[in-house]
Amino acid sequence: MAILEQGSTEAVETKADAFKRLATARVNKLLDQVRLLGNLSARGNYEFTEEQIASIFAAIESELAYCQRKFNRQTEDKKSFSL
Repeated sequence: MAILEQGSTEAVETKADAFKRLATARVNKLLDQVRLLGNLSARGNYEFTEEQIASIFAAIESELAYCQRKFNRQTEDKKSFSL
């Protein structure tokens, strides 16, 4: 939820609101692109090999795993050490 600064009529977007706004837009854009990729599966319109398909999905899975590690790393960094 955006909040108003004291004495101002302009709303200031919180970090949580910015995350929600950007994540929603970016995930929806990503889902649209995945659906478009799926359209390439129409063998009546396209010719492709199993190796090409495996390569496409390996690249996607690798990038998704990297992205997920970036989110997980932020919580892992907060671990402390003690003897």
